[in-house]
Amino acid sequence: MPDCRKVLVVAKTEKDRESFVAVMAHIKGENSGSARYDASMPEKDRNLYDNLILVCPGCHKIIDDQPNTYTVEKLHEIKSQHEKWHLDSTEKEIINITFAELKVVTNFLISGQVEPSISYEVIPPKEKIKKNELSASVEQLITMGMTQVKQVGSYISKSPDIEFGDRLSKGFVTEYERLKTEEKLKGDDLFNALLDFASVKSNDFKEKAAGLAVLVYLFEKCEVFEK
Repeated sequence: MPDCRKVLVVAKTEKDRESFVAVMAHIKGENSGSARYDASMPEKDRNLYDNLILVCPGCHKIIDDQPNTYTVEKLHEIKSQHEKWHLDSTEKEIINITFAELKVVTNFLISGQVEPSISYEVIPPKEKIKKNELSASVEQLITMGMTQVKQVGSYISKSPDIEFGDRLSKGFVTEYERLKTEEKLKGDDLFNALLDFASVKSNDFKEKAAGLAVLVYLFEKCEVFEK
C-alpha cells in the first residue's frame, strides 16, 4: 500500500478521452458505519482535502477492510509520504521545462473560456499566501514554480498572438471562479484543484511542472486568488 505507484489516470488515445481510474477515499469515514468513522467530526470537514486520500481501487478495498492496520494516523502518514514523492518528482522536472510543455498546457487552457467578472490587483506573494490561508506545503509549491515564472512570461511574450496572454489568464480566472462559487473550494483545496486544471490532470511530471509554472505565474500576477 505505501509503495503503490499504480497509474491513476490513463492517457487519452486518438479515439477516447483519458480514463480516471483512481478512487477518492475518506481517511475518517464519510458515513456512520464506514471505516474509521468519527462521529465528532464536523460534517463540513468530511470532504475537505485533509480528510481525503486518492488511491487505486485495490488499495481502497484494503484500507477499508483493514481499518485497524490502516488507521487515521497511518493513512495521514501514507498521504504525506506520497505528497513528498510527488513534490520531489515535480521538483526534479521543474528545471527541465521547455516551451514544448508549456505549449501543451496553455493550448488546453485558452480554449473556449469566457470573460472573468473579478478584478485583481498586484500584491506580494507572501501576503497573498497568508490572505488565502495556504499551507506551508502549498507555499513550497509556489516557491518552486517561481523558478520558472520568467520562462512562462517569455513564452507568452513571444507568442505571435497578441491576445494569447489575456485569453490564458481569463481561462484560469474563469475556472477559479467556478471552483469557488460552484464547488465552494478555498485554501489548499482550491489551489490543488487549479493545479489539476493547469496540468490537465497529466501523470507526466514534466507537464505537471509546466502546469505549476503557469499557475504560479498567474498567482504572482494576481490573476487568481484573492488580493
